[in-house]
Amino acid sequence: MTTTSTPHIDPHGVEIAETILLPGDPLRAKFIAETYLDGVQCFNEVRNMLGFTGTYRGKQVSVMGTGMGIPSISLYTYELIHFFGVKNLVRVGSCGAMQEGMDLYDVVIAQGASTDSNYLHQFGVPGTFAPLSSYRLLEQAKRAADERGQRTHVGNVLSSDVFYNADPDAMEPWRKLGVLAVEMESAGLFVNAAAAGVDALGIFTVSDNLLTHAQTTPQERQTAFKDMIEIALELA
Repeated sequence: MTTTSTPHIDPHGVEIAETILLPGDPLRAKFIAETYLDGVQCFNEVRNMLGFTGTYRGKQVSVMGTGMGIPSISLYTYELIHFFGVKNLVRVGSCGAMQEGMDLYDVVIAQGASTDSNYLHQFGVPGTFAPLSSYRLLEQAKRAADERGQRTHVGNVLSSDVFYNADPDAMEPWRKLGVLAVEMESAGLFVNAAAAGVDALGIFTVSDNLLTHAQTTPQERQTAFKDMIEIALELA
């Protein structure tokens, strides 16, 4: 199903591709479009949540910011899936590493997304649903990463509602269960995709390490994560 506009997306006649990259920062979406895509057209400026469509190596692909957190990405991905026919949704962003042996700029590919959010409760499952990524997209992303010699980690991430946690040890139980990294969106994306029968994946660059306290700068987070972006573009 496609429509002319929604309350949050107004493509004004510009097509949205079936495959879309989803950074949180709309300026990162603009950077990706201007750096990697040909024939770029802007399809959304509502609330400055910029979205663009172009081609990458001859294949149509879109990129759009989602904002931060599960409520924001869930709103935008619901509209992209149900009103604009998007089939492959790839979250690209930063994450905080929680395991030893993970360095800044390593790439994390999310196999699943644990969460402390209540967003999943709306689906009424009589238990705890485990939101997983698309194995098809995961396998393609891992192959693309291996072909370029990129250091990657595949496994579970934590999608947390809390950036500044009052408990300094809040991540420790998750770390002990082998969760690789913390971010803020994937669980909402994965459950929206599961409910609609479409494919989704999360690919992240380690921007912070919760064990060593190493971190990247805001400018690096906006523009320097090219390995993650180029892996994601191979899924188009």
